[in-house]
Amino acid sequence: MQPLISIDNVENLVNEIISDLPKWRKDMIHYIKDENPELNTAIIELSQKTDLDPKALATGAYMAYKLLENQNGEDELIDFEEE
Repeated sequence: MQPLISIDNVENLVNEIISDLPKWRKDMIHYIKDENPELNTAIIELSQKTDLDPKALATGAYMAYKLLENQNGEDELIDFEEE
């Protein structure tokens, strides 16, 4: 089961994304290519095989990735502080 995503993480990321959506998406394309090329390939394949807007699909996938990544970082910080 995936960790729950905090509302603070959601609000922070949404604010970051909407401040400059095209730049954020472009930065994430390069980030995902380096961090997780298999995921990048899956996102591209899915966007090519559906009638959905590829940019919207990629934005949603990148947002979910960052939310999980940010939440995992918080979990590690909490575990570290408890030790």
